[in-house]
Amino acid sequence: MSILTLFYGIPSGCSFGSIVALEWSGLPYQLCRIEMPAQSHTEAYYRINPLGETPALIYDNGKVVTETMAILNHITAKSSNTAFHYQQGTEAFNLFNQKLAFLNTTLFNAFAPLWYRIEHALSEDSKQVLQDYGKELVEQAFTALEASLTNQTWLMGEQLSFVDGYYAGITRWLKYHNVIDIHHFPNCHRLYQELQNQAAVQFTHAIEQQHLAKSSGNFLGHISLEEIFQQYPHLK
Repeated sequence: MSILTLFYGIPSGCSFGSIVALEWSGLPYQLCRIEMPAQSHTEAYYRINPLGETPALIYDNGKVVTETMAILNHITAKSSNTAFHYQQGTEAFNLFNQKLAFLNTTLFNAFAPLWYRIEHALSEDSKQVLQDYGKELVEQAFTALEASLTNQTWLMGEQLSFVDGYYAGITRWLKYHNVIDIHHFPNCHRLYQELQNQAAVQFTHAIEQQHLAKSSGNFLGHISLEEIFQQYPHLK
């Protein structure tokens, strides 16, 4: 079995959920830490992902896949933990991809105006427009999530899945932007708090913050971008 290599972005990249998934998957993996935007927008990293985005995953001794949806589906398919397997065409497979698509296209994108407001030099009027628009999108996304979580423990029902880890990584952005109070969405708040008790989520927080991190999976350590190019010269 080849070792997976995940490129994760800091600070607070959406790659958080991919690290959680790797911890749950039972697969051997290593991590490459990418500072955003200092490292992500360099000629070196563009060889991994021409868009300069994280996460990205090296698999099968040198093939690269980008985009969270593709990465989480790959980890799901390869996971040695059968609890995370969904046969294509089944209700569970469809539900997994439905929830994953919602998080990726609706919840993730709801924060886009808010991040743009922070990361670009804009007039105060433009910042306010983006703030108001982002708040509206975030409220809509969490309203939909709140309803979907009625009478169920996790996003897919009573079974923990990789989409829950992805949710944990995105929902923490509320602390940065302060546009809504998650306590107004009790189901969403309960899920977020429950996920903080998961060892894989605690491990991922520690990894990002460069604290002592104890893996409950098959984490093999960090590898630098330079070492990756030595290991996979075809990526240079």
